[in-house]
Amino acid sequence: MTQLSFSSFDSSLLVRDAQGRYLPASVDQILGAARQVIDQKIQRGMSFTSPALVKEYLCAKLAGFEHEVFAVLFLDSQHRLIEYTEMFRGTIDSASVYPREVVKEALRLNAAAVIFSHNHPSGNPEPSRADEAITKRLKEALALVDVRTLDHVIVAGSDTTSFAERGLI
Repeated sequence: MTQLSFSSFDSSLLVRDAQGRYLPASVDQILGAARQVIDQKIQRGMSFTSPALVKEYLCAKLAGFEHEVFAVLFLDSQHRLIEYTEMFRGTIDSASVYPREVVKEALRLNAAAVIFSHNHPSGNPEPSRADEAITKRLKEALALVDVRTLDHVIVAGSDTTSFAERGLI
């Protein structure tokens, strides 16, 4: 694992190489470190007490990917995190999502609720018709096994769109 440190001399993040020298960190290294920090901050059992906390978590997890990633937050009946799972990986502008696999995982984890999320590498957080259609299919499939769908958050860099806030859920 690469160790990151902050240089107050030039305000950049640095990594130490195998020879012990400090070099500027790449964007991927910085994003990887951010994902590790958010994993430490939000762990199993942590309660998502506000939409802002959910968005912050999902931005840290999904921002910066050059391909679409569809992820699910599996929650218990008190909306505490059971598990964050990146379920499907796609191309630069789409990802295939299979409701059967999401239902299987929800049952395996004994989840009571879910929050869907995926990124838009284009930087535009607006939901497409396909995003709305798959959300509806997933919600209907999960409702058959009494798992509530709380939201679907699209992450585009630091911008987000919440289906729940727009009345789409």
